[in-house]
Amino acid sequence: MPKLLTPAAVEKYHSAGYHFPVRVLSTAEAASYRRRLEEHERKTGAPLQGNWRHKCHLLFTWADELVHHPKILDAVEDVIGPNVLCWTTNFFIKEANNPGFVSWHQDATYWGLDPDDVVTAWVAFTEVTPANGYMQVIPGSHKVEQLPHVDTFHKDNLLSRGQEIAVEVDKSKAVGIALQPGEMSLHHIKLVHGSDPNRTNDRRIGLAIRYIPTYVRQTKVRDSAMLVRGVDAERNFDPEPRPQRDLDDAALAAHADAVGRQVKALYSGTDRQQFRA
Repeated sequence: MPKLLTPAAVEKYHSAGYHFPVRVLSTAEAASYRRRLEEHERKTGAPLQGNWRHKCHLLFTWADELVHHPKILDAVEDVIGPNVLCWTTNFFIKEANNPGFVSWHQDATYWGLDPDDVVTAWVAFTEVTPANGYMQVIPGSHKVEQLPHVDTFHKDNLLSRGQEIAVEVDKSKAVGIALQPGEMSLHHIKLVHGSDPNRTNDRRIGLAIRYIPTYVRQTKVRDSAMLVRGVDAERNFDPEPRPQRDLDDAALAAHADAVGRQVKALYSGTDRQQFRA
């Protein structure tokens, strides 16, 4: 029996490629995570940018706490099994009244992970609505073969390479993923999805946590990941340490090493050496 999701929800995830909403945090808890993120931003005097938007669970104890959250892991276990690695985390922050968008794409395009039994838990720190650029998905699109993509490196595209699907997407089939603070959605690595700019006066903040079963392999580089539930008998990834304090020397070193590996995988075939700001 599933630990958190209903059997119908598990079936929906596997048949449609997504499921939402899943309540994993209270509204107050979601606000506290937003507050801790923005406290860091106030200290640095700038929004979280570049490499620090990626694998942030290696830098901040509060982000590490979130990727280990029992409710999140229960839902993830329901769809990919009991032995779970956190491969990465990615902040998707759309500033107020900002042109930033996410083009139609499949996550699997440049990740190098095989097989494709990979789930994204997208946790909302703020309300997520059509007006502030909620994610839209094409149901069932995870069942088709990998679609061709082109790199645009568009300055307003929040994706690493500005990648977008090179064939026409039937947007009439799109379903919008509206979430309240503390809710999350789950979606498959091959699900076609995208989102529009934020046209409101507040930020739209979500943390995408990418979870993989331990049997998944990285085909491009020797990669690293963090075991968050169960056992890792396969050892396809080098283990990542949990941060003991925010941004201490050990955390910064672990993050630099892990992000360096991921950049090599995601940007292979280009001259890029770090994530875009």
